[in-house]
Amino acid sequence: MRKKPRLQRSVLALVVAAGLAACASGPDFRQPAAPATSSYTSTALPERTAAAPGVTGGAAQQFVAGQDLPAMWWQLFGSPALDELVRAALAQNPSMAAAEASLRQAQEVYKAQSGSLNYPSVNGQLGVAREKLAPASAGNGAGVFTLYNASVNVSYTPDVFGASRRTLEGAQAQVDYQRFQVEATYLTLSANVVTTAIRAASLRAQLQATQEVLDALSKQLAVIEKQFELGAIPRTTLLSQRNQVAQLRASVPPLEKALAQSRHQLAALAGRLPGEGGLPEFTLDTLTLPQQLPLTLPSALVRQRPDIRASEEQLHAASAAIGVATAAQYPQLTLSGSYGSSAQSFGKLFDAETTAWSLASGLTAPLFNGGALSAKKRAAEAAYDGAAAQYRATVLSAFQEVADSLRALESDAAALKAQADADALAGEALALATQQYKLGGISYLALLDAQRSYQQAHVALVQAQAARYADTAALLQALGGGWWNRNGGMPAASTVSAAPVYGAGGSR
Repeated sequence: MRKKPRLQRSVLALVVAAGLAACASGPDFRQPAAPATSSYTSTALPERTAAAPGVTGGAAQQFVAGQDLPAMWWQLFGSPALDELVRAALAQNPSMAAAEASLRQAQEVYKAQSGSLNYPSVNGQLGVAREKLAPASAGNGAGVFTLYNASVNVSYTPDVFGASRRTLEGAQAQVDYQRFQVEATYLTLSANVVTTAIRAASLRAQLQATQEVLDALSKQLAVIEKQFELGAIPRTTLLSQRNQVAQLRASVPPLEKALAQSRHQLAALAGRLPGEGGLPEFTLDTLTLPQQLPLTLPSALVRQRPDIRASEEQLHAASAAIGVATAAQYPQLTLSGSYGSSAQSFGKLFDAETTAWSLASGLTAPLFNGGALSAKKRAAEAAYDGAAAQYRATVLSAFQEVADSLRALESDAAALKAQADADALAGEALALATQQYKLGGISYLALLDAQRSYQQAHVALVQAQAARYADTAALLQALGGGWWNRNGGMPAASTVSAAPVYGAGGSR
């Protein structure tokens, strides 16, 4: 009578050993290799950019190949107000909270799947039933009785062909995908704050430059009106000057609107309502242009960009799904057992004579399913091919962004130097034209042309200055933002200390 339990225990031990020794079905994921290139651009970059001495943002910038990025890369701009605003945004922006919530959700989903797949399912049952049997069935006994029962049921499916391991592998890849989504949100949010602050500073400088030119033209208009009153000039000259002043004055409201919208955006990025006020007012003079620009090696970019890492984890999850679909084509073993008691009185429920137990094993094998399992495997393989293509597209886009930023830094530095020279020459030409006009040496049309040239050159200079700051921020963002140097890398927001509200109380 003891042979059966021994035999079942032996079978159970063999099946568990087979499950532990089995290999997972499907392909083993391999990390994609970095692109075989030694340069971001087709032609070599200069060692340093052009310089525009004496102009804000005109310092030459040097590319330092192989230098790592700091974790708090925005601090390179040397603005305490900008640093505080970025920290406030990272601590209070809802997008960061949403990204971290998605990460916690993925972690709990993994824990749930791990618990259900790696361990046996154990359930307890306690019940009581009142029954009445038909007279023919009851015999000489009572037809009405109460039945008490208590039992513990155990079931387990050994992972013989690796379906559980591949499922957990895919769930872990989803966790890592959400981790890198947190990093991507962190990087995008901090970059948006920096670029919006630079845009606000540029608009404020453009407003100031426009107002300076407007003041000069208004003074000139006052002189021309007196000359007209004395009959020294024709009315057409007066009307031309008034038109020039009116056109310049009309350009002020759009700049004011754009500046106000930039400040509203900064407030929203910081997790605040636009009407609360209290945001810092950024100017180009309060920002320092970094003179050394870190430039990591191209081979390291695929490990530094959070969007590339996230795409890689999607590829990893797609690879694991092939294993799950492959394992579904093989037989599945199920082991189960129960131990309990059943009695007609609660007091006898746990007596030895009322004890009952069972051990069972089952094998389920797919025999015919109309090709459904094969189709699911082919669908998983197609999904993997799509994820691989999306990964390559993400890599190409990342390298393009870095190359675009490098060329923009080079070109915009040269443009600022040329624009600074043009602004200086336009200022000298206007001063000379104004003096000559007062002496009657040139016509009013010649003076008007000099005024227009100076206005255009002065505003263009401010725009060229802001472009250099924006290009620098774009490069630091394109290179990944240095998250890997921040306390092991992930998660992002938990490593950022809470910042005060303005105007208000890893890799695997």
